[in-house]
Amino acid sequence: MNITKFTYFFVQSFPYFSVRIIRSAEGTGRSKAVQFLIHVCAMTFQGAPDRITTVTMYTAKQRILDLDVLSTLPELLTHHLDKRPDAVAYKFYDQKAKAWLEKSFKETFEDVLAWRKSFAAYPFLERGDRCAMLLPNCYEAVCFDQSVLANALVPVPLHAIDTPKSSGFILRDSGAKVLVTNKLLKWKLIREACETPDLRLVVITDDEIEDDPSAPIPVMKLSTFLTLGRDVKDLPMGPKGDDLAALVYTSGTTGNPKGVMLTHRNVLSNLRGTLANITPHDEEQFLSFLPLSHTFERTASYYLALGLGYPLAFNRSIAHLTEDFKIIRPTVLLSVPRVYEMVYAKLRDGLAKKSGFVRFLFNWAVNVGWRRFSSKNGIPCERPLSSIFDPLVAGFLDRKVGQTLRDVFGGRPHLYISGGAALSPAVSKIFCALGIPVMQGYGMTETSPIIAVNRQDWNHPSTVGPAVSNLEVRLSEEGELQVRGPSVMKGYWNRPDATKEIFTPDGWLRTGDVCEIYDDGYIRITGRIKEIIVTSTGEKVPPADLEAAIQEDPLFAQAMVLGDDRPFISAITVVNPEVWTKFCEELGLDPKDPASLKSKEAKAAALRRIKHATRGFPNYGVPRQVTLLTDDWSIESGFLTPTLKLKRRVVMATYAKEIEEMYETLERKSA
Repeated sequence: MNITKFTYFFVQSFPYFSVRIIRSAEGTGRSKAVQFLIHVCAMTFQGAPDRITTVTMYTAKQRILDLDVLSTLPELLTHHLDKRPDAVAYKFYDQKAKAWLEKSFKETFEDVLAWRKSFAAYPFLERGDRCAMLLPNCYEAVCFDQSVLANALVPVPLHAIDTPKSSGFILRDSGAKVLVTNKLLKWKLIREACETPDLRLVVITDDEIEDDPSAPIPVMKLSTFLTLGRDVKDLPMGPKGDDLAALVYTSGTTGNPKGVMLTHRNVLSNLRGTLANITPHDEEQFLSFLPLSHTFERTASYYLALGLGYPLAFNRSIAHLTEDFKIIRPTVLLSVPRVYEMVYAKLRDGLAKKSGFVRFLFNWAVNVGWRRFSSKNGIPCERPLSSIFDPLVAGFLDRKVGQTLRDVFGGRPHLYISGGAALSPAVSKIFCALGIPVMQGYGMTETSPIIAVNRQDWNHPSTVGPAVSNLEVRLSEEGELQVRGPSVMKGYWNRPDATKEIFTPDGWLRTGDVCEIYDDGYIRITGRIKEIIVTSTGEKVPPADLEAAIQEDPLFAQAMVLGDDRPFISAITVVNPEVWTKFCEELGLDPKDPASLKSKEAKAAALRRIKHATRGFPNYGVPRQVTLLTDDWSIESGFLTPTLKLKRRVVMATYAKEIEEMYETLERKSA
């Protein structure tokens, strides 16, 4: 083989290394060998030298390398401009055009620049000032965030589903000077709910309103706002790594939320650490549907996609989620367990109506798939004699069953991550077995947020994976997980006492979660320190696993166990309406009669199902009494936080009478 053929073969086989050689020679004296390599590269890519950069820069490895050199969040966008300006950055549905639209990195930068100029037109905005956003996931949210960050201001994302009073508290506590929201009504409700003394401007993005510049707090539509910066020539100096990149208010289960101060360095370090655990492909498609006010979505979806140069599509609404899965066909999806559980529930309900053969085929596919998944990931798994036929039937079962489930999500899942709460083992097994290996992760707003996430090549669903590469973890004497590293927050906004309380004397962040750390570094969450139930007999019961086990029974849509300082464990459950109807019919009860919820027959039958669901737990952990409810616990009803965590104290206060009745009933029987 002569040198020309060898070089041609090398360039075609190893384009990444070829371009690295070329780049290393740029700006230096080039040897004839390097010049020759460049010439052959150009020939290889049909005489288009620019094509060399374009092709190789799209490899996942190069995307990650480019991310490593960034120091602030605005660079997540701007570093693409000289490499892939015309690549698609965002996809979103335009209600006026009734069509999906796309924006390239160059177009996004130009739109962000217009926003920057308009913010710069206001002299009352100084470096470090806070600007609040109350928007759904949309392209305007990106323009707001990137322009505020680039002007060295601090974005304050508000929860779109929060109450006006809660939003007003955050505006007042943060001292936000600007509010950008999509609906005028949202602003009116906030204004009526509380005072916002620092607010100087409100911008409405969706409603075509009449501008009100003379109001005590001026209000204008977005189109007016964007005209104000047309003549602005000088833009503010950009941020530094240690400047605040967000004030994210935690949705605490009690009391007012606290503003978590995250810097540019915090967020970027979390991106880098996470990429040591997950490996994207050269081409990916993200779908964003969790609120951007959640740090999980903000960092691991919005910022990660932008930094790596992958297109991100915005879901139209939760009501359109199933349809958008099929349109966008996401390869990367970040979700809370509830979404996977809803898909599982529909699948389970559908199977119940199918023939015995269909159910047999489904269970066979799950068992074969789970054994294959377990072998790949080093998970112990029972292997009956029939498993010798797995290689022969795996392909057929996957086409008939697995592909059907994958098609629900668009047919090409790659990096599907679940966080925010524990994913039910039953749900996790189904998804992993049928070709959607959901990886559980774990984190908190105070750590930007990801602390740990499973690896694609060693995915253990019973854990949240190992810690990300640049975080240290340890366990306290009480078993509490504590972390230290560059993604840990600067502190709580104007809350020095709370900041001091969450850190140990030697500088580790207390997570409040009780964990186990295995020899391979994988972490298993067993409960919250403040939520561990200690019965009057001294038994300690972590509620999370127990509640997850109860909810595996289709009768129970939601469950909370309790028993602090009580002689035994009890459960409060919200029933699944469809299953409840069938359940009552079997018992000869009227499902629409509220009295049925309190009937002895219903409670006894429900307890039998709970006992079966929790058969793997110690006897002292199995609930001995139950309260049945039909009204679900939601954010709107005040029982869940915006991040879907159960407000246990609210549940206990609301159903205090029912709780006392559970214990009095059994105590009377024992007397």
